Amino acid sequence: MLLNTIKPAAGSTKVAKRVGRGIGSGLGKTCGRGHKGQKSRSGGMPKIGFEGGQMPIQRRLPKVGFTSAKKRLTAEVRLNELCGLSSEDITIDVLIAANIVPEFTKRVKVILSGEIKSPVNLKGIVATAGAAKAIESAGGSLV
Repeated sequence: MLLNTIKPAAGSTKVAKRVGRGIGSGLGKTCGRGHKGQKSRSGGMPKIGFEGGQMPIQRRLPKVGFTSAKKRLTAEVRLNELCGLSSEDITIDVLIAANIVPEFTKRVKVILSGEIKSPVNLKGIVATAGAAKAIESAGGSLV
């Protein structure tokens, strides 16, 4: 392949409209804009969402949903992620150091996903009922 032989795929490009080039072109005089009125002028379109002065739909409809500010500070950890940690006593700082949770995390919850075989002691970390049962059956504890 040579750079001077590269062409776009057939049908992927269109010839540009050349407006205002005489009566024979089909786009002469008014250039396909019709006669007079707002749409015929340059810059003659209202802003997006404008409904002629009527209250626009994006302002008529109620706002929906909620984004929690605490969501950024909370993280979930799977059971099988705890297996790869070297220390038995697991705190939030240990999880941050191991790159399992983001560094601005304040609350961590362990969920039942995967298996745990080695005993671990969770300190300052919450666990779901199923995860707590799995940790205790492996010989670990929650403090």
